[in-house]
Amino acid sequence: MTASPDVIDDAPKAQETPVPSATLGGDSKRSLEQITLLLFITVPFVALLAAVPLAWGWGVSWLDLGLLVAMYYIGCHGITIGFHRHFTHGAFKARRPLRVALAIMGSMAVEGPLVRWVADHRKHHKFSDAQGDPHSPWRYGETVPALLKGLWWAHVGWMFDEEQTPQHKYAPDLIKDPVIRRISRQFVLWTTVSLLAPPLIGGLATWSWQGAVTAFFWGSLVRVALLHHVTWSINSICHAVGKRPFKSRDRSGNVAWLAVLSCGESWHNLHHADPTSARHGVLRGQLDSSARIIRWFEKAGWAYDVRWPNADRINSRRKDTAANAA
Repeated sequence: MTASPDVIDDAPKAQETPVPSATLGGDSKRSLEQITLLLFITVPFVALLAAVPLAWGWGVSWLDLGLLVAMYYIGCHGITIGFHRHFTHGAFKARRPLRVALAIMGSMAVEGPLVRWVADHRKHHKFSDAQGDPHSPWRYGETVPALLKGLWWAHVGWMFDEEQTPQHKYAPDLIKDPVIRRISRQFVLWTTVSLLAPPLIGGLATWSWQGAVTAFFWGSLVRVALLHHVTWSINSICHAVGKRPFKSRDRSGNVAWLAVLSCGESWHNLHHADPTSARHGVLRGQLDSSARIIRWFEKAGWAYDVRWPNADRINSRRKDTAANAA
């Protein structure tokens, strides 16, 4: 199952029996989806750019900020714990209610249907920073102009590539699960819920249209834009810079200043050295809120067979094991 001694290949083998497509558009992107994706990227980003002058102009309430933070971390942990560590890498097993909840939470991050997200990420790990990687920042070379172009590609551009990761090859386990397949197909529904929940709460709490509008701006648009760009920074920034204390076959690095906003995902070097680990921040002082919440799930009996890294497992992946032991 392993592609090399240092990194685990999580991509399942292709299935002989065809199974139904799990996302809108199947394995090829259509023009309508491209337009929709463009709107989801640009509209929240424009809102993020307008956030500061808007706040100075007519204020922002504590309710707006509370909705932004709450919705941000619901979606962020839905991606990091659900889409990434559970569905993509199997870092832990989850009882059915938790599995469904994580699928819905991740969908509310508005980063694409679950099965497509997982297929893309498994392909990324199989070809990380090499030919075939969907979003390596080193795609165009190592000169400064090439890297700048590659960073843009890894951050946003790759999502508009016509070549689509074959879901039946990289995510057959999820497609064969009817509940997960249904949630993945309902991406538009969960996106709608995600975007309309803040203005509904804001409007009812203040009993005003202004409360609904500001809640939509901060709790929906700004929140989605911020979460998108933090997530995409793992693809771009964390494969271009950062410390690399662990052995991996790619250029994944640890970027400390992204740790809190990324819910622990920016400890990216360890993740690529040991993809199935439930904890990414394994060294002293490395905050990893996703791992903490998985631990709570485990104690509650909702998660089990959690793949926690022990000292021997961590040391075996260090570049300098002898120095670490000393």
